[in-house]
Amino acid sequence: MSLDKMETVRARPEPIKAVPVRHPGRWVAVVVIGVLTSMFVHLLVTNEAFQWSFMVDNMFRPPVIAGLRGTIALTVLAMLIGVVLGTVVAIMRLSENPILRGVAWVYTWFFRAVPRLVLAILFGNLGILWSRLEFGLPFDRQIGALFGVENFEARLFGFSAVDILSGFVAGMLALGLSEAAYMAEIVRAGIQSVDPGQTEAAEALGMSRSQILRRIVLPQAMRVIIPPTGNETIGMLKDTSLVAFVPVSAELFFQLKAVGTRTFQVFPMYVAACLWYLLLTSVLLVGQYYLERHFSRGYGREERARMRLRNIGAENTGRTTGAS
Repeated sequence: MSLDKMETVRARPEPIKAVPVRHPGRWVAVVVIGVLTSMFVHLLVTNEAFQWSFMVDNMFRPPVIAGLRGTIALTVLAMLIGVVLGTVVAIMRLSENPILRGVAWVYTWFFRAVPRLVLAILFGNLGILWSRLEFGLPFDRQIGALFGVENFEARLFGFSAVDILSGFVAGMLALGLSEAAYMAEIVRAGIQSVDPGQTEAAEALGMSRSQILRRIVLPQAMRVIIPPTGNETIGMLKDTSLVAFVPVSAELFFQLKAVGTRTFQVFPMYVAACLWYLLLTSVLLVGQYYLERHFSRGYGREERARMRLRNIGAENTGRTTGAS
């Protein structure tokens, strides 16, 4: 063998022996999770305190189903009030009029500061302030007294406060008005996320401010508004249980708690409430997923992930601390 061939053979490197990286911590975590899962399943199956047959037999009774319908109606109506009024307040916050900005700021400050449970109880007792709610000329009696007319009344119609501010209406108003404060901040953030150049281009085309808002700004802001709005809807579904303290009988948690109190089987009914809320929340999560995918068309995966990270925590922390 020639010298050149020998040097070529000697220069050839040996095959690389790739050794996979060991991850013992992962397997330890899998074992721990498996053991904990087995213990939890064993608890569900063997612990007689759950009373599964009793729970299933009572969680689908007509009063509970009526409470379920009331919870869904309360969620939908309160969110409608919150979204519509919140959009109006957000536009006021962005207005060039300082009075409108000040009123919008005071509104969001108040309803973000007061807990929803306190608001629900407060609205449920507004009948203490007024026996009747009437519509007409304000300060009619004072104006009549100013001109020497006694008992002057210029009121068109009115309602008994006890009849109007019933438990359901009081709870709906408390939740809806509170939600409007949070939705105002969400909508305001969505509007401000749109490039100002879009507005300038629309103004150059001769579009009015309302047309720019409806046709240019809001459609583009929806991709920022939808994720936290979905979280707020899920939070609203859970917060409907607060109206049980008003009290509102046509509500899911109220009815389940009533069954547990009447039968002295409170814990199974609490578990039934968890199952019902898990089911309803799962349905809302599916709807939120498709809405996000619809309004995120044209944006990459990284942008959608970044948007979710910006809005994560709105379901819980946004309600306690509020958006800045």
